[in-house]
Amino acid sequence: MTKRACIISLGCSKNLVDSERLLKMLANVGFDTVHDPSDFRPSDTVIINTCGFIGDAKEESINMILQFAQAKAEGKIAVLYVMGCLSERYRAELPNEIPEVDGWFGKTDWPGLVSLLSKKSPGSVPYDRIITTPKHHAYIKIAEGCNRFCAFCAIPLITGRYKSRPMEEIEAEIKMLVGRGVKEFNIIAQDLTNYGKDLYGEVKIAELVNRIAKIDGVKWIRLHYAYPTDFPYDLLDAIANNSNVCKYLDIALQHANDDVLKNMQRHITREQTEKLLATIREKVPGIHIRTTLMVGFPGEGEKEFAELVDFVQAQKFERMGAFAYCEEEDTYAAKHLDDSIPDDIKQQRLDRIMELQQEIALVHNKSKIGQVLTAIIDREEPDYYVGRTEFDSPEVDPELFIEKTRQLNTGEFYRVEITDALPYELFGKVV
Repeated sequence: MTKRACIISLGCSKNLVDSERLLKMLANVGFDTVHDPSDFRPSDTVIINTCGFIGDAKEESINMILQFAQAKAEGKIAVLYVMGCLSERYRAELPNEIPEVDGWFGKTDWPGLVSLLSKKSPGSVPYDRIITTPKHHAYIKIAEGCNRFCAFCAIPLITGRYKSRPMEEIEAEIKMLVGRGVKEFNIIAQDLTNYGKDLYGEVKIAELVNRIAKIDGVKWIRLHYAYPTDFPYDLLDAIANNSNVCKYLDIALQHANDDVLKNMQRHITREQTEKLLATIREKVPGIHIRTTLMVGFPGEGEKEFAELVDFVQAQKFERMGAFAYCEEEDTYAAKHLDDSIPDDIKQQRLDRIMELQQEIALVHNKSKIGQVLTAIIDREEPDYYVGRTEFDSPEVDPELFIEKTRQLNTGEFYRVEITDALPYELFGKVV
């Protein structure tokens, strides 16, 4: 009987790419591989790919490990391994805390799982994967690690220094996926605007995007996780000049008050941020900017928070998320700054800023009523088709609910007239 390996992927899309690569490696050595199965067998090997970034994500990872440790003790699964960020970060402590786990692998050594389980080398084509997303879109990880060392962030401590993938390797991966039917590519890195500096001596993200845009079959390219400091302005030309690069940019800004930004070690001011945003909108008319903000960071009093609210009101971001500061051990903030703001105050500020963003999002979405936009179909539901526009990334941005007036095909593009809108949903009909 073929052995079955079940991979449970937690955390971000960068983790998902690693899980997809592992699925392919295990399939190559004879395993029946399953991603996030709904049922488990006593003979299953279970591998949990963990997140170790913030408190809620760490808690989710720990709870998942404990759940399957109990399942193993009860004979419901055979073997349990853990990999990813949590495992990397707490490798010294976790084996003693949860001895039921058969092996722990980190952020980069997880291919060793394949050798361990099969007694064979994982030898697959670099970055070959089993896509777990809908077959028409995929995430492309262009780099690992980060060199920014923001005061609040543990990611550089987990993943190490920035390491870019060669452009030729990325192009080969995309061509391979195009051949399997992928049309939409979400380009991801912890800091994509630093891409290439370690390999080529200068930032090459614009050149990479231009090269990807020229690959036959690439219909949509979307860019995630830019960094505002030392922003490479030639990237804006790459977005503006390539019709298959979505007019979309995910750029985490975190705050607007200069003192808070200094405490965060973001190396930018509000004035510089506003100039950058103005330039982005000038160079790429119609662009939708997604950002992430943080409330409750040390040094954020009522005055500083009011400035953040004013900034959001003024910028009117098309897409925005926010979270409350959670101290991460071993970071600069944990060692040097006092996390003195009560949790209830943090939550109040978070609620306030997201309520404001909901109002802004509704205005943006309502402005689209009557427009005809290109949409890709993600899935079919009983009463409607669900798709997205170029301004909407999978899982995080508004979905478009399309009337069932005729048969539509998943993974295909259609022109859709927007007929109604909610803050985080659009409605339309094919024209």
